[in-house]
Amino acid sequence: MTQARQPGASLVAAALRHRLMWPVVTLCLLLALNAAFNPTFLHIEWRDGHLYGSLIDILNRAAPLVLVALGMTLVIATRGIDISVGAVVAIAAALAASMIGGSLVVKDGAAADVSRFPMWLAIAAALGVALACGLWNGLLVARIGMQPIIATLILMVAGRGIAQLITEGQIITIYYAPYFFMGGGYLLGLPFALFIAAAVFALLHLAVSRSALGLFIQSVGINPAAARLAGVRARSLTVGVYMLCAFCAGLAGLIISSNVKSADGNNAGLLLELDAILAVTLGGTSLNGGRFSLVGSVIGALIIQTLTYAIYSMGVPPEINLVVKAVVVFTVMLLQSPEFRAQMRDLAFRPARKGARP
Repeated sequence: MTQARQPGASLVAAALRHRLMWPVVTLCLLLALNAAFNPTFLHIEWRDGHLYGSLIDILNRAAPLVLVALGMTLVIATRGIDISVGAVVAIAAALAASMIGGSLVVKDGAAADVSRFPMWLAIAAALGVALACGLWNGLLVARIGMQPIIATLILMVAGRGIAQLITEGQIITIYYAPYFFMGGGYLLGLPFALFIAAAVFALLHLAVSRSALGLFIQSVGINPAAARLAGVRARSLTVGVYMLCAFCAGLAGLIISSNVKSADGNNAGLLLELDAILAVTLGGTSLNGGRFSLVGSVIGALIIQTLTYAIYSMGVPPEINLVVKAVVVFTVMLLQSPEFRAQMRDLAFRPARKGARP
């Protein structure tokens, strides 16, 4: 009789097979590396009514990337890609900054903040334009039939120019203090940007796990033609996920411009689309469509931000930041590959040849 497998061994084997295993291990290793080089890395203190520390700073700076990665996850799950999210970030930030602007005026001997337009109107306009960008991408992909990378490349190039037209090629400085709360404010001791990212994650997670939306997205990503035959409105769903992705990018643009108190049409959101795609793939979402993980994308975004923090804190020249990031991503993707792990096991346990060939 074969010996029964121990419960502990079964749990370990199941953990090793889980798609989030290696991303979580990678994140823990990066945190340990930061703690080894910086003794105060894990230290968190309460100061001026909110929490301070390196971990809080990483979470705060990762919030825009988390938002973009969440939207990108659903696009990739439908077998698409969106490389225009960086341009959408720049457009949303530029429009909000140009509408808010802000100036200091003196009323009754005290300085007061004045916005060109009501802040809610500027935010609504920026998010509305972001949704329009997503609608444009979705129609090109779902209705016109363009390849996703080509369709979004158009907006990637044109969108950056649109952002510069809005800013007239200049960096717009924002002087309206209430707007700064979105990217630099705190709520219950934590950065407010975290609550925005957490709210979007919670809504998306409920939508894909508590309704048929997640199943529809997977079916479209696996086989769009079969999904349409089964009654899934694949084209409308595709347009919807591109709009959602652009909306998340617009939110990220508002957070970024609020945090830096300015908008730069040329550099805002630059290369953010690459980090978002890396975060999604690190989290276990398949670029072939179908399989996706929102939790994995959040972990992937935290990996990228923690790695960036480690590179700068250890004094590594920023010129090789992308090289180090590529090496880490390459390693994690290899570890996530079942074929690669199977080959490594075959090499490790291949019996040694004994004796010479007859």
